Parts: sequence; structure tokens; C-alpha cells
Amino acid sequence: MNILFDQGTPVPLRRYLGTHLVTTTYERGWSELANGQLLAQAELAGIDLLITTDQNLRYQQNLNTRHIAIVVLCSTSWPKIQRHLDAVQAAVERASVGTYEEVAIG
Repeated sequence: MNILFDQGTPVPLRRYLGTHLVTTTYERGWSELANGQLLAQAELAGIDLLITTDQNLRYQQNLNTRHIAIVVLCSTSWPKIQRHLDAVQAAVERASVGTYEEVAIG
């Protein structure tokens, strides 16, 4: 699966996503793209899953027409996310075209 990390997604998470190919918006030169542009560019590039920390994304974009899966981490804190790696990994494995899932990070 081709996974794209949005700006707030902690990069160390990539080590815990097994055999998936992970890139970041920064690495692709997409750091300045607005959400709608980012989703469109990611779809054109063949990205299967966007992992983001933007909890407002579903309110800002019409996700019904998108052909990309989205997983939202409800924290940008790497130490907190580390405590919920199983939940993040499970959400990644469940992801399929057009799905949206939030992972609660407490």
C-alpha cells in the first residue's frame, strides 16, 4: 500500500507500518498544498492512504467522491501515538478506497 503522511503525522510512525511504502508531503514537495489539492494530487500519484492529524478534514472536504483512504490520528504527539500503535496499525490494515477512520489517541 502507498501511504502518504500529512504534515502533522510523526515520521517515526513509518517504521511501524511494515511493508507499506510511506512518503511524506514534505518529501514529495506537497507541503504547501491545501487539503483539497493535496487529496487530488495524492490520488493522481496513486497514493492509497493518507494518514493525517487534521481532525477537521471531513468537515472541510467532501470525502464521498474521493478514491483514497484516510486515517486520522487524533494527536500529533509521538509518545501518545506510540502507546496506540496497535490501533493505528489495525486502522491501516482496514483502510480501503474511500474509507475514513479516526484513531482515538488518549
